[in-house]
Amino acid sequence: MLTKWRSLLLGGPLKYVAQERTLLRSLWGDLAVKKAVQQEPKNLRQSSEAQLRGLPRCPVGKESGKGMASPTQSLPPSPIAATANEFIEQQLDERLRSIEGEFDSHAVSFCGPLFIGIDDHLRIAVEKRHGQAPAKSKLVVVLTTQGGYIEVVQRMVATLRRHYQVVEFIVPNYAYSAGTVFVMSGDAIHMDYYSRLGPIDPQIETPQGRMVSALGMLEKYNALIEKAQQGTITTAEVQLLIDGFDQAELYHYEQARDLSVVLLEEWLVKYKFKNWNETETQHTPVTDQMKKDRASFIANELNNSKKWHSHGYGISMDVLQRDLKLLIDDYGKRQAMSDKIRGYHNLLSDYMAKRASDGVVHIPGDYRSFM
Repeated sequence: MLTKWRSLLLGGPLKYVAQERTLLRSLWGDLAVKKAVQQEPKNLRQSSEAQLRGLPRCPVGKESGKGMASPTQSLPPSPIAATANEFIEQQLDERLRSIEGEFDSHAVSFCGPLFIGIDDHLRIAVEKRHGQAPAKSKLVVVLTTQGGYIEVVQRMVATLRRHYQVVEFIVPNYAYSAGTVFVMSGDAIHMDYYSRLGPIDPQIETPQGRMVSALGMLEKYNALIEKAQQGTITTAEVQLLIDGFDQAELYHYEQARDLSVVLLEEWLVKYKFKNWNETETQHTPVTDQMKKDRASFIANELNNSKKWHSHGYGISMDVLQRDLKLLIDDYGKRQAMSDKIRGYHNLLSDYMAKRASDGVVHIPGDYRSFM
């Protein structure tokens, strides 16, 4: 093919020499690109084409905490990503930094279940981010979780408060059960119309490895006891009462339920209500007892499984504000902030799905998949 083009060009007038050079460079370039693409693994090529289309360049980021980047103000020139994964993690770093800029804070993103051992991953990430310049007294947590163990949440809150004076939560999608209690430990809660919290129904792992509702088990047990006292219980229900409930487990369920309520009441008063000094409508001074009463009301409402019917029931921002009288900051009213939060969350969700990851802790420059 090259010979044919060269003979045609060289046989013509001198003015076609420049065209010859241009065509030859084009042909050699096409052949080089074709050869490089053929040598690239098919799955990487397809992933790269899909992920890179339309995405802007951005600085730093490597998986598993390697090569931790310094803050934006002192970043070195961005390395060129060698793989599609590195490129996407650079994008996630940049988008999380943009959220930090909106809140003038450090940020950590957590997406996954609140199981035993997960708090270790959060501790590593928070300590690393806190140790980076410039120092910040405020942390925002971008949280998405189905829930988990309240004891894990208790340690995670202690970790955050050990390093930051102000902690705020962003819920771009949902934070259920123990995740709701986690959110209630924040100085501020940021949601939009699509975000959901849930009932604070502790989830307990059965010997078979299934997660079940602690409150559901307790309510079923109490209902059977009531039927037995009234003399309306059936033989099958008596057998279920004998074989289906372990007294030690029931006690553990009660403890988990009570701990959720106690922690929620404590954290609401200590953090969420600390700047609540007067009522919104009548502008009367707010006393410490009023804060405790409001916290108790919210805790009991969120703990009322009969009201919400399902552990997975999503409680919207509007319901939290109207029925629970809880102040929520609607980031949806601020278009620039909303675009940054949704842009980060959407890319993270897509990336986790493509990598079949169920849990991630992320700070700028350190993307950790733990499940």
